[in-house]
Amino acid sequence: MKNAVVLLSGGLDSATVLAMARQQGFACYTLSVDYGQRHHAELAAATRVAAALGAHEHRVINIDLTAFGGSALTDSNIAVPEQMSSGIPLTYVPARNTIMLSLALAWAEVLQAQDIFFGVNAVDYSGYPDCRPEYVSAFEHMANLATRAAVEGKPLTLHAPLLHLSKAEIILRGRELGVDYSLTVSCYQADEQGAACGVCDSCRLRRAGFESAQTPDPTRYRAVLPR
Repeated sequence: MKNAVVLLSGGLDSATVLAMARQQGFACYTLSVDYGQRHHAELAAATRVAAALGAHEHRVINIDLTAFGGSALTDSNIAVPEQMSSGIPLTYVPARNTIMLSLALAWAEVLQAQDIFFGVNAVDYSGYPDCRPEYVSAFEHMANLATRAAVEGKPLTLHAPLLHLSKAEIILRGRELGVDYSLTVSCYQADEQGAACGVCDSCRLRRAGFESAQTPDPTRYRAVLPR
């Protein structure tokens, strides 16, 4: 089995990606990042998902992005938007994917892994610039310039298997692979028990995905949502 590093947030998308990587025969080393996010319950969810989907090893790295703020997820003075808005939303965390992928890249070199998986999506998403196909391609190119492994003939492949899938397609694929979505947390302001608000952008996308997939939504919400 080849080793692969899988970025695992604890949300719906990354859980699906872990199941896909496992199905492809990789020994999966899952990596979560505690960056000071207000939805800290997702880290407990990541641990549950890693265990349920047979990760070979799961690690959590601490990087305190609250030192910079600039996002509703890392600055308590910025409220999480509960209404749809145009442009890049306040939940965008500056350079988050670049930081996380760089950590994954470092661990991949140590593990002699030539594959990194992450759950970026450019269809049903919030418009973050680091979720675009151009970004995925550029990071892979950079990684193969920056690492000893690549220079010595072992290039890295950055896998983003959800990039062009709708949320409904992701959910249906995950169900085929046995993903238990009740273990996951997607909400940007989930409480300590992982119960979702139901109104943030991430909750709206998740809920619409289950509705479109015509699949029961196992998400635990803090309140009854309007139909």
